Formats: sequence, structure tokens, C-alpha cells
Amino acid sequence: MFGDPLYIAVILVGVVLSGITSMMVKSSFARGEKVGLSRGYTGRDVAEAILRSAGIRDVRVVEHRGFLSDHYNPADKTLNLSSAVYHGINASAAGVAAHETGHAIQHAQGYAPLRIRSAVVPVASLGCNVGPWLIILGIVLGAAEGLAGPTLVAKIGVWLFAASTFFTLVTVPVEYDASARAKKLLGSLEITRTAEEAGAVKDVLSSAALTYVAAAITSVLTLLYWAMRAGLLGGRRND
Repeated sequence: MFGDPLYIAVILVGVVLSGITSMMVKSSFARGEKVGLSRGYTGRDVAEAILRSAGIRDVRVVEHRGFLSDHYNPADKTLNLSSAVYHGINASAAGVAAHETGHAIQHAQGYAPLRIRSAVVPVASLGCNVGPWLIILGIVLGAAEGLAGPTLVAKIGVWLFAASTFFTLVTVPVEYDASARAKKLLGSLEITRTAEEAGAVKDVLSSAALTYVAAAITSVLTLLYWAMRAGLLGGRRND
């Protein structure tokens, strides 16, 4: 099965999309690091200024190790900024910090897509890790029993993987909304004051958003492949 040319093609598409978007993010971030902020704000300053403006007092901004490992953790309400962002006084740091703060605002306001994404995390994680193996097991069992249609095990595997795909799909509007909030707040709070600063922030956030689009496309293609292999789409394949 793993030698299936179609499966290999799906994997290659995912690798290429991931590689291209990753390079775009690193390139735009590096360019943005060269654009200093006229107000002299660090990424931490940006995050704290936006949190204050939103009336959010229970979120802590902390430094986190790892390159572009920035994230908001709703469980303990911490805004984790990588060192380059936490200490950076440039457009890239401002954009990333503002984006992650956008997630904190989404959480505080009960943004529906974010709530939905959080709710499906457990089953999505199970679907990503277990779903494909259940599909394979279902195919093997079906072949051994000479069944013409998809087995129950394979169906369960496909539906579990579908939950993982749904997670990647709902992540796209969550991330785009956080970026839209970031750009708007950076401008309204006059953290970015020049066209060059605003343009660099836009480039960083746009390239970062594409990584989630790429992940969603890859997951959809993979889901279609597994659905086909399980016999739920276009007939069953046993090769």
C-alpha cells in the first residue's frame, strides 16, 4: 500500500507545499526583522499593549524557547513568545506577537471557530494517529474475508481521519481572523506607524497563514485517498 504511486503523489504534494510555505515564512520573517519599529516596542511590549487595550488582565506574556514556536495556551492563559519575538524590536516580532495576542482575544470573546477547533482536538489527534492504521486493518480484514464493500473498521478509520481534516480546515479561519485582528490593532494603537512597517507585518502574517492552507489541502487530499482505499469513494482498491 505504501508503495502505491497515488499515495506517494499525495505525500509529495504535502512535502512540497509544506517546504514552500516554510521557506516563505522564514524569508518574510527575516526581511521583517530588518524593519525596525519607530516606537521601539519589543514583541512583549506589543502583546501587553494589545492585551491592555482589549481589557484582558489574566493573560501572562512569557518567553518560550524555539524559533517561531510562538503560541497562545488557553489552558493556562499564557502567551508564549519565542526569544526572537519576545525581545525583537522589529516588524516581524510585532506581527507575530500581535497575531498570537489575537488568539487570546478570540478566547476571551468566545470566538466560535476557536471553540469548535478546541472541542475537536481530542478526536482529531486520535484520527491523525490511529485513523490510517484502522483503515489499513479494515482493508486487510476485508480482503481476508473476501468482502466486496468497506469494513466497519475501515469506515471508523476514515471518519476518525475526517475529524483530523476538519481540524485543519477550521484552523484556517481561526488563523486568518487572528492575523486580521493583529493588523487592525497594530494600526489603531499606532504601534506600526509607517507604510514600510505595516507592509512588513502584512508579509509575515500572510506567509504564515499560507502554512495552514497548505496543511488543510494536504489533509483533504490524504482523506480522499484513504476514503478511496477503504472503498467509500470511487470503489474499493486492493492493490
